[in-house]
Amino acid sequence: MGDDKMRDEMRGEMHEKTYDVLVVGSANADLTVRVERRPGAGETVLGTDLVESAGGKGANQAAAAARLGARTALLARVGDDAFGELLLAGQREAGTELRHVLVEAGARTGTAMIVVGPDGDNSIVVSPGANARLLPEDVEAARDVIAASAVVSLQLEIPPATVRAAAETARDAGARVVVNPSPAPDRLDTEVLTAADPLVVNEHEARHLTELTDGTPEAWARALRGQGARSVVVTLGAEGALTLDAGAAEAVAVPGVKAEAVDTTGAGDAFTGALATRLAAGDSLAGAARFAVRVGAASVTRPGAQPSYPTLAELPPEPGQLS
Repeated sequence: MGDDKMRDEMRGEMHEKTYDVLVVGSANADLTVRVERRPGAGETVLGTDLVESAGGKGANQAAAAARLGARTALLARVGDDAFGELLLAGQREAGTELRHVLVEAGARTGTAMIVVGPDGDNSIVVSPGANARLLPEDVEAARDVIAASAVVSLQLEIPPATVRAAAETARDAGARVVVNPSPAPDRLDTEVLTAADPLVVNEHEARHLTELTDGTPEAWARALRGQGARSVVVTLGAEGALTLDAGAAEAVAVPGVKAEAVDTTGAGDAFTGALATRLAAGDSLAGAARFAVRVGAASVTRPGAQPSYPTLAELPPEPGQLS
């Protein structure tokens, strides 16, 4: 069977699903301040006015996928406070299906405190809030939704038991599981790791999970696949990404896209949401990563996480193509 015919058939099968991408994960209100330099221990510095925006790794990935045209749903938990409404409004604007977002009376919505330096890089502290109450029982209640999704995307800002339940349920239902192990744990749950297809890590997460502090992206990818991940994507910021597919003998280097960074907050989530979108459409892992690199590059040119995510029309051209 030719590649084009196979891809068309795969896309036809996936579009029988209700959703292209289901994200099971966190939803946080981002409280962002920009500084001329980040403070050291015990130091106080002045910053800009505080900016409130919708964020959280799960909600970010859902917004990124929805803006790119994927039929996207989010399974998350928020409080019935002002931040919860901020998050719901952000998802509505992006086009995410919200019927599976659980609003808990009296709970505080998760919050991320973000400090952005002049180079666009950031430091983040997360207070989980309602995210900590997204439980395996919620995943069980959403079993039909998971089965109706082509790709299920997971991160680690919700309880580990919930991530594991979602990975197992998605795998058993035949959905492709994308895992972004952030914040990086000391050790990734075996059930989550072996469901990952792919495991998406940045350089810091790759070093931490492999303990190869002086390794190369390809060495990290091979080590993570050796630990049990079905396939691996290592994101490399401005340098692009590297993919190692299931059973592939060779890794594929994906070149970066030039972009003037204003704020890198949420760029990894933009990448992962875009990757999930193209995997749901039947793209190869390397092809999906090439698309995701363009989405990540576009996201760093504007401040904030979700507010920076592009539509298809706003993407930069592929490397080597004229705009």
